[in-house]
Amino acid sequence: MTDTLIAPGAFPPATAADWRALVEKTLKDAPFDSLQRRTLEGLPIAPLYEAATAAPAFTPRPHDADRPWDLRTPIAHPDPGRARADLLTDLEGGAASALVVIDPSGANGVAVGSGADLAAALDGVLLELAPVALDAGFLGPKTADWLSGVAKGSPTALLLFHMDPLSAFAAAGESPGPVESHLVSAATVGARLAESYPKAGLFLASGRVVHEAGGGEAGELAFMLAAALAYAKALVRAGMPMDQAFGAVHLGLSADADYFATLAKLRAARVLWTRLTSACGVDVPARIEARSSRRMLAVQDPWTNMLRLTSAAFGAAVGGADAVVLGAFTDAIGLPTAFARRQSRNAQLVLMEEAHLGRVADPAAGSGYVEALTDEMARAAWTAFQAIEAQGGVIGALTSGHVAAEVAAVCAARNAAGPPRIVGVTAFPPTQDAPVEVERPTPRPVDAPSPRLPGPDGHCPPLAPIRLAAPHEAA
Repeated sequence: MTDTLIAPGAFPPATAADWRALVEKTLKDAPFDSLQRRTLEGLPIAPLYEAATAAPAFTPRPHDADRPWDLRTPIAHPDPGRARADLLTDLEGGAASALVVIDPSGANGVAVGSGADLAAALDGVLLELAPVALDAGFLGPKTADWLSGVAKGSPTALLLFHMDPLSAFAAAGESPGPVESHLVSAATVGARLAESYPKAGLFLASGRVVHEAGGGEAGELAFMLAAALAYAKALVRAGMPMDQAFGAVHLGLSADADYFATLAKLRAARVLWTRLTSACGVDVPARIEARSSRRMLAVQDPWTNMLRLTSAAFGAAVGGADAVVLGAFTDAIGLPTAFARRQSRNAQLVLMEEAHLGRVADPAAGSGYVEALTDEMARAAWTAFQAIEAQGGVIGALTSGHVAAEVAAVCAARNAAGPPRIVGVTAFPPTQDAPVEVERPTPRPVDAPSPRLPGPDGHCPPLAPIRLAAPHEAA
């Protein structure tokens, strides 16, 4: 083979005016602005962008080309023994950490009700090498103590307690005792555990509850930021220095099949975090855990969920997530089999080791569209965050119904836009069934301490999760 040389100047660079002229040829008499679209929250999407020249207003995640993000495997099988087996298999198969979902009833997580139960589920996991994160709702402070016991006081244990009573309150619409008391309890436990585990993540300030209820990107970011501020304030009141308090709060966001929106949202989260921490006089890097969206999954033609999950992983990776939790393509139907879990792991490993998504620290930098969308999301989210704070903070905004009303407005805009194009459901539906295997184990509840605290229960309009394909799927 011989090299073909192209003479310099043979293909002069195209300007924005050149591109616009080509587009206008196809419009005939329609104005150029007729091609502009808007997100469900009203953010503009132009038909053409020039390259961005300004540097991003945030610091990207620490760059590691060999292991650019933490592949975090979700563990939710109700049987602790099976949960342990799944966890060890996933770690051997390429996962780097685990997210253990705890539910003593066994209905929506591992049936764990004591420190001994959690120790059995984590037997064989080296906590100094494989970080373990928890998702336990209102039991967060108690499970944090259980995980501390499993770590046996090792200061090098990589623990992510991920206490998040605000998301539990928002999703359920009620709290067992005052939600303010749950915040104080979690902060008190967190400040105590930080003395033994200085590297531990204490709180997860997540906006996922807004996303799963149908909200938009700016609303999700605003809730995340308001929760982060509430958690940092609670830790400061519990005696922690402000920089240590912010450093103990990790951020949680959803990643869905719209990878441009996902990666812009994650970049906007870093912009917002930088602005918030700077306003509080501290310099702490953002640490973001991205979990794949459950609302985007379909029951009909579930194999197409593989495409959605891969797109979500791509958006999270390119957007700069520190950890990615990718669900299984069967999650809308039942618990995943070994095959489904392997597929979820391997999707990320291929993106990481074969597509080399981690070779560049911020691949989207310089893209006119992505930079503009990042900026617009950040500005809209900051405005929404200020509105939440004007309600007295995130608890006040939840109890007043402000957050629920914002989510309802986005859902109404989505419904007004007409039926969505969902591959396998409203677009290209299958001509014949292609069933998938799932597991449906019988939950075996275990005794557990009550999360109830003294005082009247808290109440707010619940942010109930939805599934976008559900109204359109064949019965």
